[in-house]
Amino acid sequence: MKAVAFRAFGGPEVLELMELPTPEPGPGEVRVRVKAAGAQPTDCAVRQGWSPPGFTLAFPHVTGGDFAGVVDALGTGVTGFSPGDEVLGYRTQLTYAEYVVAPADQIVPKPPALSWEVAGCLSASGQTAHTALEDLGVSAGETVLVNGAAGGVGTLAVQLAAARGAKVIGTAREENHAYLRELGAVPVAYGAGLAGRVRAAAPEGVAAALDTASAEGLRVAAGLVGDRNRVGTVFAYDACAELGVRWLRSRRSARRLAELAALVADGTLTVHIREALPLARAAEAHRELDTGHGRGKIVLLPD
Repeated sequence: MKAVAFRAFGGPEVLELMELPTPEPGPGEVRVRVKAAGAQPTDCAVRQGWSPPGFTLAFPHVTGGDFAGVVDALGTGVTGFSPGDEVLGYRTQLTYAEYVVAPADQIVPKPPALSWEVAGCLSASGQTAHTALEDLGVSAGETVLVNGAAGGVGTLAVQLAAARGAKVIGTAREENHAYLRELGAVPVAYGAGLAGRVRAAAPEGVAAALDTASAEGLRVAAGLVGDRNRVGTVFAYDACAELGVRWLRSRRSARRLAELAALVADGTLTVHIREALPLARAAEAHRELDTGHGRGKIVLLPD
């Protein structure tokens, strides 16, 4: 099969399109012919030398954690899926490829309303945002601050919080403010004076805050929310101990992913695709991700 992998850690240029053995499904596993694979900042961190907990990395290494495609083969003991089924799912690494093998309990049926591009990049950002709002206890009638609101996690967190009945303040560059208003957020600009702008947008106060973008934004959030247990980050982990706020980690599950897919299918959630690129242009996707800017998601297409 064709896959994008790297033989040494480094910048986007280490990513290569290679011919690698097609994986075989083991007991309880499903092989999927990949139609789309999401590209995430986490993938860039792996490319630069970070290893996911519990995962042993060996070269050449195929990164990626999101995928959608067609069931191609079943391992022993798998029930509930058949070859030809359209699915989306997740696994730890190995998804930038024409084929991926994943545990059967980490894939779910793809609703017909979801495009391959959306299905292929929903899991990581969607499950991270969903878990974060759950952990921060965001509820109806509250005001929540989302730092980095136009990014992959941020756009879904904004919509999920609004669907819960919360008022959402979203930080972003001014060019993304109209977009955030469409998603249901009150936008405020990054930079000096951010705390004052948030207070002006939320005179009632901020009950909870989610950072997806910067230590600077996290520090502002920690100063605005009275309960530090309701301030969390999925990005600025090094600042958590200093500020006494929460390091939020995704708790992925098929149940959570199926719920998110249903919300996209019924129009409650919108997934903005910033760019859909051929698999061979994965290095270009990583260069864009490394900027730390951009609206929505980047997805890779093996076909």
